[in-house]
Amino acid sequence: MNITCQHCQGQFRIPDEKVPKGQSFSLGCPKCKKKITVNAEQNGPAAPAAPPKGAQAPPQKGKTSKLMDEISSRGYDADDKPFDFLEEGARTALLCELDPVYKAKIKEALTSLGYLVTEPGAAREALKQMRFHVFDIIVLNEMFDTDEPENNHVLKFLSRMVISTRRKIFVALVSNNHRTMDNMAAFAKSVNITINPSGIDDIDKILTRAIAENTLFYKVFMQAMEDAGRV
Repeated sequence: MNITCQHCQGQFRIPDEKVPKGQSFSLGCPKCKKKITVNAEQNGPAAPAAPPKGAQAPPQKGKTSKLMDEISSRGYDADDKPFDFLEEGARTALLCELDPVYKAKIKEALTSLGYLVTEPGAAREALKQMRFHVFDIIVLNEMFDTDEPENNHVLKFLSRMVISTRRKIFVALVSNNHRTMDNMAAFAKSVNITINPSGIDDIDKILTRAIAENTLFYKVFMQAMEDAGRV
C-alpha cells in the first residue's frame, strides 16, 4: 500500500500483508512523526495502472528533475534514514561537501557546535536522507555532485519543501562565487548564509554567529505569527 502523509506530503510504502483488511488504522509518519489515519478500503496495492494503449510518453525531464522524481516516488526504506537512534533534543547536520580538506574543517566545526553529522557522498544519497529526516542544519557546496550550480540537486529539493518545514532548516551554501555572509546572494539562492571557501578556517565562528542571528529572527517572527493567530 502506498501512503501519503497529509501533514508533510511525504510518501512511503507498507507491505500489503501488514494492512488490516476492511478497517481504518493509524501510524506515525517516518518523516514528520505526526499521526496518519489511513482508510484501508480507499488505499489499494501499490501497483501502478498501465498507461492507455498508444498513449505518448511524457516529455523527458532534465537530469535533476528525474532524480528528484525518482527519489520522491520511492517507498519507505529504513536504510535511507541517516540515524538509527537519536536522543531527545539531539541536533543533526547534513554535510554535502566533496573536497576532503573543506569537509574535514566543516565537520570539525559542526561537531564542536554539538551536531551529529552525516556525510553523503552523492546527491542521491543526500536526497534519500532528507526525505525522512528534517536536519537542523545543512552545509552544502553549490557544486556538490553537479557541473552547474543552477542544477544543484539538494538546493532544488529544498525549494520543493513546504515552507513550514523549510523554516526549520538552517542552510549554509559554500560558494566560490559569493562573499561570506552575502545577504543578497543568500536571498537569491534561498539559503540562510553564503560562505566563501576563503573563510573556511573561521567557519565555526561564522556558523555560530549566523545561527544565533537566525534563531533570534525566527523567535521574533514566530511570536508575530502567534500574535496574529496564524500558528
